[in-house]
Amino acid sequence: MKTDVLDTINDPADVRKLESHELLQLAEELRAFIIHMVSIKAGHLGASLGVVELTIALHYVFQTPEDLLVWDVGHQAYGHKILTGRKDTFHTNRQSGGISGFPKRAESIYDTFGTGHSSTAISAVLGMAIAANLSGNKKRQHIAVVGDASIASGMAFEALNHAGVTNTNILVILNDNAIGIDPSVGALKDYFTKVTLDGAPETETVFEALNFNYSGPVDGHDLTKLISELKRLQSIEGPKILHVITKKGKGLRQAEENQITYHAPGKFDGKTGDLYPEDSQSLSPKFQDVFGKTLVALASENKKIIGITPAMPTGSSLKYMMEAFPERAFDVGIAEQHAVTLAAGLATQGLQVFCTIYSTFLQRAYDQLIHDVCLQKLPVIFCIDRAGLVGEDGATHHGIFDIAFLRCIPNLIICAPSNEIELRNILYTAQLKLDLPIAIRYPRGRGSILDWEKPFSKIKIGQGIPLKEGTAIAILSIGAILDNVKVAINLISEKDSIGCYDMRFIKPLDERLLHKIFNHYNVIITVEDGVIKGGFGSAIVEFAATYHYKNTIKILGIPDTFPEHGSIKELQKETGISSEAIRATLQTFL
Repeated sequence: MKTDVLDTINDPADVRKLESHELLQLAEELRAFIIHMVSIKAGHLGASLGVVELTIALHYVFQTPEDLLVWDVGHQAYGHKILTGRKDTFHTNRQSGGISGFPKRAESIYDTFGTGHSSTAISAVLGMAIAANLSGNKKRQHIAVVGDASIASGMAFEALNHAGVTNTNILVILNDNAIGIDPSVGALKDYFTKVTLDGAPETETVFEALNFNYSGPVDGHDLTKLISELKRLQSIEGPKILHVITKKGKGLRQAEENQITYHAPGKFDGKTGDLYPEDSQSLSPKFQDVFGKTLVALASENKKIIGITPAMPTGSSLKYMMEAFPERAFDVGIAEQHAVTLAAGLATQGLQVFCTIYSTFLQRAYDQLIHDVCLQKLPVIFCIDRAGLVGEDGATHHGIFDIAFLRCIPNLIICAPSNEIELRNILYTAQLKLDLPIAIRYPRGRGSILDWEKPFSKIKIGQGIPLKEGTAIAILSIGAILDNVKVAINLISEKDSIGCYDMRFIKPLDERLLHKIFNHYNVIITVEDGVIKGGFGSAIVEFAATYHYKNTIKILGIPDTFPEHGSIKELQKETGISSEAIRATLQTFL
């Protein structure tokens, strides 16, 4: 695609050389470039389109990288990346070996802090500003760009509360577009709704109460006004907040009108903006939809069922229950800690709470999980979405740690169903009222069974399934990675030597079945899509040590690294859990 001004930009210093009319042209070209690239490569679209003018204004006014700029979450940082020397490599965005879809310190001096999870920017920027004060650098500016959904998080408020009693050069840009991935929720959102470009309600803002110098709201698509206000704020000492109103998806009609879908639309027609048609009728269902639709079916019969998600109703498919039973399903915003303890409180009153949360975000509520749920034996049902490798979102979003960090917690059942029917049945079993909390983990994306809506069947807690008997090698699989195991076995001519077992439960282990396996096979191979350290395979090794078994045990899983971004197949190959990699491991023992 043809660009004029954008082609002259190698770093922000070039932006600062432009005349006013050239800045406006740059905004048009940058927006067109992002649309073009995401249409052919996929990625996060709407958030970056909404901050094109803001991105240009920040790099124009502030002396980046000397002034430090942090983009909260990072969905909105594509324009930033393109203006900071990565235009020519942007076609590799989120591709294996290419640049990250999120800000990444190792990638550029302009990426001052890695931000894949929300609401961390203010804390990070405050730390940088305090460091500047300690070193005697009173001139350096520290800017955090935070969305209205992220600023409502508890961590963001903790940082605001601290920053308000410091004398630091910190500027928080509140990017108010009324939506994160899904529409923003909560009382603070209600306040923002009352704020328009014509002014704010005649009351002290929460930010002023926290000792922030509040200004705005400013039209986030008016470059002239943005630049003028940012320049004014440069000369004001102490913590400041600039309220900017933007439209997510700005510049692409479909992205403005359908902000949820166009947050990350996949590949689409860059000329028309339309999504490519998908024949979902012939595809197996997403695990998320199996969860969402099954929950509605269960809730229709069981009036005690409650659904909770921290800001992911669409991605997790809790939206189905929110539509069917709005009084019994809650989006609590980006507030994972609150979500877990809210679930615990509901459970004390005899309600059966399904708390659906992405694996990578459950990490943010670890204390609540231990202290508020498991210690008290409250039977909360955790539906852990996006477990395992998630693909192009990369290291900040892989759900590879949950088995290891959950397995050490007493009073917690951990289950990993291998397919859609198994997921459906463990959801059914969980709402029959267990005595302990349960964590049910399942991957992102589609399963492999078209006809999955079978009559419900109760699963016995802690019971594995023998799928195939063998003579020499037993493969113990957990979760949907079983599909790769089955393919690997079929690639081997000596398949009669190989036994295959779907263990289903990481905790409690099916010790009765394990004793049979260890007494029958010389070689045991475990396969999981989580980290090896402390994971499912480690549990099997602990079992063997406890009962003094001497069998050869090989653990396949994610090695002791943070896997980067790439397709699921590429990442499975790299980490040794693709069907071909499993086959190769099997061959070494035959």
